[in-house]
Amino acid sequence: MRVVSLLPSTTEILFGLGAGDDVVGVTFECDHPAEARSRRIVSTSALPDGLSPREIDDFVSAAVRRGEDLYHLQADALAELDADLVVTQDLCAVCAIDVAAVDQALGYLGCSADVLTFDPHTVAEVLDSVIVLGKRTGRYAAAQAWVDSLRQRLETVTHAVAGAPRPRVLVLEWTDPPYAPGHWIPEMVELAGGIAVLGATGEKSVRVSWDQVTASRPDVVVCAPCGYDLDNATELARQAAPRFPGIPVWAVDSNASFARPGPRIVDGVETLAALLHPDRFTPATALAATAVHA
Repeated sequence: MRVVSLLPSTTEILFGLGAGDDVVGVTFECDHPAEARSRRIVSTSALPDGLSPREIDDFVSAAVRRGEDLYHLQADALAELDADLVVTQDLCAVCAIDVAAVDQALGYLGCSADVLTFDPHTVAEVLDSVIVLGKRTGRYAAAQAWVDSLRQRLETVTHAVAGAPRPRVLVLEWTDPPYAPGHWIPEMVELAGGIAVLGATGEKSVRVSWDQVTASRPDVVVCAPCGYDLDNATELARQAAPRFPGIPVWAVDSNASFARPGPRIVDGVETLAALLHPDRFTPATALAATAVHA
């Protein structure tokens, strides 16, 4: 089977299932595992380099208003790879190539590849993605075993934090302007023993005002800007920290464990549990977060 993966999360899942040799094409964002970088890149971003968060938001908002695509699908590369399966999404036009663009390109090229679309909104739906890809690639047993282990880790967290005081947690999915998180991130907070003060599980992330942020009365602030790794998230958290005097502010690796709907969101739940309840839960690996001030 020849697979083109247009999502970093599904690329990670495919390699994790042992189907990495089947993956022939990826996006410019597919960076985990490192081997994925050796595959042909079939999509790039329209976003200029070097923009600040405010400039990125302005650029994206203007492009959406004009109906312009934020990603470029290299149709020639897609045709040359002769894929049997193309994996894409119908979740967020800002995050990756939309399924409509893929269908249009395949139709134009006369390609007969199957298109598998993912649209996860909850933790359970993210884990279901592993099962679906396992079935499609003939690796169902490996997928089921992997998901069972991920669910066990989540149960370990929820058991460890059961009965503990639940702090009010503000997750910032973007910092300038501020965005409240949606999809699976509020649920991650709840699983980790916190109360998500802004954003709703299963819904889209939304722009909020700083007045709304202040009115949410967080006990803890977690900076998880979509598309940013830990080092860059830490810098944005430092910029936002003066707005939260006396409140612990943390930066996390959003790319690895929060924004992408893949198996490492379980790492994100463990990280949240460890920083919210350090007396009850500590992950086996180093805490993948940086304290900006406390």
